[in-house]
Amino acid sequence: MIIPPIPMPIIPSEREDDLHNLEYATGTKADLVLFMAGNQFMVMETLLTAFQQHYPHIRRIFYETLPPGLELKQILAGGALFKDEILSIRPDIYTSVNEKAMQTLENHGMIDRGAYHLYLHNRIVLMVPAENPLGVNAVTGLGGANIRVSQPDPENEDIACHILNMYRDAGGKALVDRIMKEKHHQGTTLYTVVHHRETPDRIISGVVDVGPVWATEVIYAQNQGIAVDLVELGEEYDQRQKINYYACRMNAAANRTNADLFLAFITGTEAASIYRKFGFSTHDGS
Repeated sequence: MIIPPIPMPIIPSEREDDLHNLEYATGTKADLVLFMAGNQFMVMETLLTAFQQHYPHIRRIFYETLPPGLELKQILAGGALFKDEILSIRPDIYTSVNEKAMQTLENHGMIDRGAYHLYLHNRIVLMVPAENPLGVNAVTGLGGANIRVSQPDPENEDIACHILNMYRDAGGKALVDRIMKEKHHQGTTLYTVVHHRETPDRIISGVVDVGPVWATEVIYAQNQGIAVDLVELGEEYDQRQKINYYACRMNAAANRTNADLFLAFITGTEAASIYRKFGFSTHDGS
């Protein structure tokens, strides 16, 4: 089957901080290329330091921490546009919070059938200003006329599909339409430009009142001294049973051996311990 090419996505210039070790992104300079689901950004330095202690010969690692939906488009298109240039580097490893992304890679022959691994879990919470001045304590509260919401854009962000499921669980299609259509049209639901890591800035600057995010995002923000609080939504709504992180090694990986070493590492016990320190739940149930 011939699959038509898709347009190259655009990586906004202000997201250069999601392109790590960019000097390795051209030619064959990199020993390993990782397209990591962006919500793991806070873990990566610790994770790679531990990995390189085991494999010091894998020195030059280029990695992205963009939304996995955007990274998937980049893979399928064979590159992305960044600062009016083509970033054509291809990943050895890709991770996503959406199993459909893995199935898309299977259908394109980019990974073998079933050749992806479940290794992490997370949950959705609400990020609010410190002390939650408007008292937003429930999913349905995001539909309030005076509540300004920072909403991950479904076009690029895998978290958005889980948030939409949360809205459906709490208030059916009416709540989905209220937040995603009516309030977006009114200007009180603001879609993210690239990813929901924009939400803390919006909250502390007073642009929005609340944002649905990964629990790990709030924990990280608080550890950085950002004045935000976490509102738990409970197992009925926080999607913890459905939020799965998957990793795969690409068939066309230029650094196949190094990629296999990294895949074994992030699905192992040492990496699991690191992830747990940042608020993730690992697939062993801890």
